[in-house]
Amino acid sequence: MSEETPASSLPLARAPLQGRSKASLERMQATARELMLERGNEDFTLQEVSSRGQVSIGSIYLRFEGKDALVRAVLVQAMQDLRDAEDAMFEQLVRSCDNLGDFVENYVADYAEVLRLHAPLLRLAMLRAEQDGQISGLGKQAADDAVAASTRAFLEYSGEIGGADAQLRAQSVYQIIFATLARRLSLGSTSESSPTQDWDILKGELARMCIAYLRSA
Repeated sequence: MSEETPASSLPLARAPLQGRSKASLERMQATARELMLERGNEDFTLQEVSSRGQVSIGSIYLRFEGKDALVRAVLVQAMQDLRDAEDAMFEQLVRSCDNLGDFVENYVADYAEVLRLHAPLLRLAMLRAEQDGQISGLGKQAADDAVAASTRAFLEYSGEIGGADAQLRAQSVYQIIFATLARRLSLGSTSESSPTQDWDILKGELARMCIAYLRSA
């Protein structure tokens, strides 16, 4: 990938021209996703995608240069799905929470669930990002977008945030929440090293700590 070409602008698959071709493309990606979720890795063959997805090998190569391109397309879609889920979560929380305390408590609980649901493919995306520049670039952009969206949501309650720099506190709280939940879900670490504290207790204590920090003078 050249330095002049942003990762998000690179084509992931050759675009289908007809409805039937589009359905075939969707089956390819859905089948690859199923295999990756079942096995927890990228250890599948295009022949398996062909058989399970009821698409020919020729059709796969018509859309993708090879298995790497198909895996990349699945992971890019997974990151977009996470982004959409985060956006929907923030919109709903800001609309329904009347104060900072309610927002933080519900945010921790809802974000934990969003991350839990997306964790299996996120783990694979993080592993691939170590040697895949496109996935790495998109992952960094997604992380920056998440910080920005979270900060905007916290600042809806800026009147309740103590200290001189509400934005800094909002950004710091997001980093604390994400790091804690990600660690518990083994995002970026092995499952053996993840903490074993009760999930509900962890979320409750995390919310209380963040509320206290945000409100402190």
